Amino acid sequence: MNAAYVPPYPPRPSGALSTLRMVREASRNLLAVWPDRAFEWKLFSYKVLRRQIVVCNSPDSVQHAFIEHAANYHPKSIEQKRALAPLLGDGLFISEGKLWKERRRVVAPVTHASRMAALSVVMSEAAQEQREAWAALPDGGHVDALEAMAALTAKIICLALFGRDLGARNAQTVVEAFTEYQASIETISLLSMLGFGQLLPNLRWLRARRATARIHAVVDRLIADIMQGGSGGEASLIRAMAEGVDTTTGEGMGPVAFRNEAATLFMAGHETTANTLAWAWFLLSQAPEVEARLHAELDAVLPADRPAQWGDLRNLPYTKAVIEETMRLYPPVPLQARTAVAADQIGTRPVAAGATVMVVPWLLHRHRRLWDRPDHFLPERWLPGGGAPPSKYAYVPFSIGPRICPGLSFGLTEAILCLATLARHARLRLQPGVDVQPVCRLTLRPGDSLPMQIFRR
Repeated sequence: MNAAYVPPYPPRPSGALSTLRMVREASRNLLAVWPDRAFEWKLFSYKVLRRQIVVCNSPDSVQHAFIEHAANYHPKSIEQKRALAPLLGDGLFISEGKLWKERRRVVAPVTHASRMAALSVVMSEAAQEQREAWAALPDGGHVDALEAMAALTAKIICLALFGRDLGARNAQTVVEAFTEYQASIETISLLSMLGFGQLLPNLRWLRARRATARIHAVVDRLIADIMQGGSGGEASLIRAMAEGVDTTTGEGMGPVAFRNEAATLFMAGHETTANTLAWAWFLLSQAPEVEARLHAELDAVLPADRPAQWGDLRNLPYTKAVIEETMRLYPPVPLQARTAVAADQIGTRPVAAGATVMVVPWLLHRHRRLWDRPDHFLPERWLPGGGAPPSKYAYVPFSIGPRICPGLSFGLTEAILCLATLARHARLRLQPGVDVQPVCRLTLRPGDSLPMQIFRR
């Protein structure tokens, strides 16, 4: 292994924080609340406002709570449901029990790996358009990599979900409204995970509901057209859901269910992939040996005159390794929380009914007892013989267990094709004087922007 780059992370407190300081730090950046020793502990707990918080920080404890006893741990708190329900309704991200199983049987086939070859076409086309836009910039020109990747992944998910009939104006409306909604609920949902739902400001609810109305207006029009036999949404995920049925009951979904699942897929598939790609650009700009190896693979596999395509994926193992290592260091969803329905015991630790039980990928993916050089950027660890992951339950960037993200294959395919297409022709460098630090709210970002310069290869 090379003299690898150690990317930035927030200072790690030497000891546990007071409740007041934890609330203050969590509202700014959740990563700052975890003490240094948390990167070695296997299981730990504490109390916040009389609520027990249990952190599963080993493969065994993760397997217990999120796999073997998953039925005892509800996926969302009351506060989180309240924050997400205006937009997502009873979508997969919120629903539970019988309804969740019924919806999952309809939605999972729509985003299954077997459909990725067809869906990858819009990914490649959008990535190629982004490459051409970058090619028109002067050498050394300025780009906000985070903004560019957000726009790219939003375009891809809009095309995949709604088809080409959505139109540029409607797509822009949906993207802007989703951005407003996510900005409104980030603090709401994050604080509710830690038991502070009663502190939520009413103004944020008003903003969230306004954004929801704009999204619903666009999506409802498309769904109505499809259900009336129109051609709207042709070859799209939303049309596939309209034509799909529950394989057990033989029943489909109604228009409100379509809308809720479309909103859920958009929310799951937009910002997380954008953040992963932005982090990948940052890491490559700081690790010249990794970047050179990536470029060598891309030059050998991809012709200069076309984007990366589905058939190229098998020949891009190092590109995939770069994405996987990026998600290890900067997991798209750095905290996953459940609520204990009944009392339980994880290992030797009692868990009270109503306790919040978490897996924190930010801790698990950098755990000193699980990973070799856990804070280093080492994509080669994901190649054959590289030793990653050390355990099936030590790497959980897309959630875990029955609730694992149905769009896992979509997001991974999208990230690889976009990075390969763009990095084949361009390299990005941080603008002078820019300090990049990870900030965690609902997702893990390199701040609010990532100012970089673009150079042709």
